[in-house]
Amino acid sequence: MPPLFLRWIALRRIALAAVVVLALAASGCATFIRGSTQSLTVDSLPGAATVSLSNGERCTTPCVLKLKRKHPVAVELCKPGYRQALTQVRSELGSAGAVRMAGNALIGGLIGVGVDAASGAAKDLNPNVLAVLLVEQTPGCTTPAFPAVPENGQTPEEYARAKGKGKR
Repeated sequence: MPPLFLRWIALRRIALAAVVVLALAASGCATFIRGSTQSLTVDSLPGAATVSLSNGERCTTPCVLKLKRKHPVAVELCKPGYRQALTQVRSELGSAGAVRMAGNALIGGLIGVGVDAASGAAKDLNPNVLAVLLVEQTPGCTTPAFPAVPENGQTPEEYARAKGKGKR
């Protein structure tokens, strides 16, 4: 039978190996559970608007895009006859991701914290659903219907009535 001291050393090695295996198993917890991508749903009223993202992706509304969680993106919606709409989708540390990163740190998975941070799996895209109301473009004004200062100190209503009588 080996001396007590040698058994104690063997138990320490087994315990250390178990901690290392547990840390490696927990590493990148959010990366494995949530993944490093997230869906972004884009819709517009009226539909069939062209969506262009700052990462180069394009689609026509309504559409669903798969984006990396770690990168924010600028979103542009265009449709002929309507004003261009611009918005931003932020990449933020989500509550679920923060809890998993804290769990990684507590369990001893500092490797996991690094993996989750590098992959962006601990982050969320916000908002992840865009519903955009496009505004119709109005043609530019040509010449004003009324002068800046009405003649003879008239009110705009008096001026309009006087102009209307002259056209008959």
